[in-house]
Order: sequence, then structure tokens, then C-alpha cells
Amino acid sequence: MRQVHQGGEKCFVDYAGTQPSIIDAATGEVIPVQLFVAVLGASNYTYAEATRTQQVPDWIASHQRAFQYFGGVTTALVPDQLKSGVVVPCRYEPGLQKTYEEFARFAGTVVLPARPGKPRDKAKVEAAVLVVTRWILARLRHERFFSLAALNTRIAELLEVLNTRPMRLYRASRRELFERLDRPALRPLPTEAFIVGEWHYNARVNIDYHVELHGHYYSVPHPLSHELVDARLTVTTVELFHRGQRVAAHVRSHLRGQHTTDPAHMPKAHQHHLEWSPSRFITWARTIGPQTAALVEAILADRPHPEQGYRSCLGILRLAKRDGHPRLEAACARAVAVGARSYRHVDSILKHGLDRLGLPAAPPPLTFSRTHEHLRGPEYYQAPTASAAGDPARDRG
Repeated sequence: MRQVHQGGEKCFVDYAGTQPSIIDAATGEVIPVQLFVAVLGASNYTYAEATRTQQVPDWIASHQRAFQYFGGVTTALVPDQLKSGVVVPCRYEPGLQKTYEEFARFAGTVVLPARPGKPRDKAKVEAAVLVVTRWILARLRHERFFSLAALNTRIAELLEVLNTRPMRLYRASRRELFERLDRPALRPLPTEAFIVGEWHYNARVNIDYHVELHGHYYSVPHPLSHELVDARLTVTTVELFHRGQRVAAHVRSHLRGQHTTDPAHMPKAHQHHLEWSPSRFITWARTIGPQTAALVEAILADRPHPEQGYRSCLGILRLAKRDGHPRLEAACARAVAVGARSYRHVDSILKHGLDRLGLPAAPPPLTFSRTHEHLRGPEYYQAPTASAAGDPARDRG
């Protein structure tokens, strides 16, 4: 069927079958690269460039540069059903690649893939590929390029010649037809560049409400533990989706084995534990009394690491709910007096009612008597004198 193309309506895109190449300056290896071609339906205005691969990042970037070359966006894109654009080939309802679909929505256009095995659906770009192969690649066959940038610079020069060359059938150049038909009908370019995202599907949330992506762990709300989520990764961000709804967003990290956790995703108990610190326990103890605060400070100072005393302090402070502040303060005073440094001691004092008794009297200080017959004193160990030289008791010592 004869296809009639309106100005600014469709942009046909494809890769050429004939591949240009570049040379590795260090090794001399000849590296084949891809040739991306885009053409506007009404004017045949053509864009071409070389890319490393046909993968999604290169595929999307070529589209963006083509739109910049045209100075606007067409109403629709017509690609072949290659994997970078279509992940579910189908004559009636093809499944678009997620990032490609996002790009089309971002640019304000739609994707209308050609039917599988029907090149006539995109006859415009098939003809454009043939023209680019004959008028650009054929001229490059005796030239050598040592970088992709150098190759694309040369392609851009020859592309200008192609677009300004008069076409015999239309008696006008592609550029003249473009200025007349397509440019006035193109939609404006997006104000920002599209950021390509890498999608990961059906990632399982671990029991600790984190998802592993490229060796790093990112948190999601804790009720989603054991659920499946989808992840979109860009150079700087990580977004996590559950059943199509975004549930988390993080700054991307490349530290393997580490965790990025949003405190809002944690259960309440985990949030409270995260807030534990020596000063928090001491401040809490002071609301009960100075003896309780003194015991808590002593427990934290007695441990090699303060966190080892957190649970003991927490247990002691929670005894106030069972026995009241006055009794706990008295029990802590007794524990401080006897040198007790654990939750079990304070709990035992309260259970046995020892907090109601007076504080134990301090033990009498030890006295040292130097007059006992078995104590010799420091003088005994001094240098021997003449009077003590014949002392048989000293000789026995």
C-alpha cells in the first residue's frame, strides 16, 4: 500500500547491515562498529552515526542525538523489532523495552514498531540505509579511523553533502524538503537530557528488608520483606518499584557488601535501637534519680565497649515500670554501694525487698600492725650490720 507521510509525523530508525570499523591504535586490531540511521518520513531528511554497540544505552543515545540534529521530536518512532527496542516480538501487541518506552514518554512521542519480518513497514529507513551505505560508507572504505569520534566527524561531513544534494525525483534536496515540510511540524525538544536507566526485574527482598543490586544492598519498607520488586538503576540513583509503584529511592553506591538504609524503612523497634547511645541512657536514668544515673554510667564505663552495656541499662531502666521510680532509685543506690554492675543484681535487690533496708555499712579499714612477733618490717632487709652478723635467726631467714 502506498504510504503517505505527513510532516513531523514519523521518524524511522534502524541499523545498517554493513558495518564501518575503527582501528585500535595500541594493538592495530580492527574493531567493527554499528551504523545507526534515522530518517524523517515526509522529507527523507537523514541522520547517521556510528556507535559501539546496539545495546540500550547506545540505542537511546543515538535517538537523542538524532532529535537534536533534527531540532525537534516527531509524533511517532518506527523501529524494527530489535531487542533494544522490543522485548516481546508480536504482530499485534509488541512488548516494548522498558527504558525505550520511558524515553518515548519523556520525549513526548510514541513507538510504533514495524511488524516482524515486514521491512516494507519501514521502507523509508530501508531506503535510507541503502543510500547511506552507498554515499557515505562507500567513500570511507579506503580511510582509516582510530577513534569513534574521528569516524563520526567524517560521517557528519558526508551527511551534510547527502542532505544538501538535490534529489532527482523531488527536484529539491532533503534539507529543502525538511525546512518546508518537517521542521514546522516537529514538537519541541525536551529541556533536559534523558537519563538512561538499567532495569532489574523480580529482585527478592531479604528478611532484613534490603535488596542486593550489583553487590550493594538497598532498603525498602520492611513490610515488603520476601516480596519481589523491580529496580531501575541510573549512574547516580536507584529506584525500587513494587507492583508498579515506587517504594524507595536511594543514591547509588558502588561499595560492594555495604548497605544503604533509609531509617524510615526500618521497623519501630529497629529505629529505637538505632537511636541508642550512652548519653541517651544516662539522660533517661537521670529522670529516675541520681543513683540510677550513677549506676548506668558505671555499667557503661565498666564494659570494654559501651554497647555491651546497652541491654543491661535498658533492663534496669525498664524495672521502673514494674516497681516504680522510688524503689528503683533505692535499689540502684544499694547496687552502687556494694559495687554491683548488672541488671540481675538490681532485679534481685528489688525482688527480695533489699531496697527497703538501709544501705550496708562501709567495712572498717584494714589496719597494719608492725609490732607482731612474726612481722619483721623493712629494717630487717637492710644491709647487715656487725651486731646482726652472728644472729642465727637471721641466718635461717
